[in-house]
Amino acid sequence: MITPGMTTIETSESLKRWMRDLPTAQMVYPTVFSERLRYFFWGIITPFHPYFRDGLTALGLLRHNFRQDFLIGHVREGQSLQELIGHLIGQGYGIHFIAWRDTGEIVSMRKVDNFKYQHHIRIFEDGEVRAHYEYTPECHPILHMREIGMIDRTPEFLELLENRVVPLQ
Repeated sequence: MITPGMTTIETSESLKRWMRDLPTAQMVYPTVFSERLRYFFWGIITPFHPYFRDGLTALGLLRHNFRQDFLIGHVREGQSLQELIGHLIGQGYGIHFIAWRDTGEIVSMRKVDNFKYQHHIRIFEDGEVRAHYEYTPECHPILHMREIGMIDRTPEFLELLENRVVPLQ
């Protein structure tokens, strides 16, 4: 929770335990045969993906030590992380495991429009909120990994978050 005079979000052990039980983002079943093959492939490897990503990063084979673009604002003072995440879950968002772990990231959530596109939002320990619209990694893994086709949709995300985030000036 951000409290007066605080510049970071508290990430207690109870918060971490609470976050482990959050729903995961559900993928939309595709209608095109080639996309169905990808759907089933990702259904098999998704549980293992974080271990591969983190292992390859630890070995120095993958590098990702930055935050992606599209800073939309900061968590409003007094807004608890649980309330903010609960609001996103109520809007159809879920935890996103097939994603980079940005520096200082607490949570990564997404809402898929269809098999090809998703809304992706991240919340960081210093209260930053970053979000964008992009290809899903399941449909277009290379384009997704190279961040091709990422779109800034700040107004839509701010509307979604209502007054829970202070917009970037």
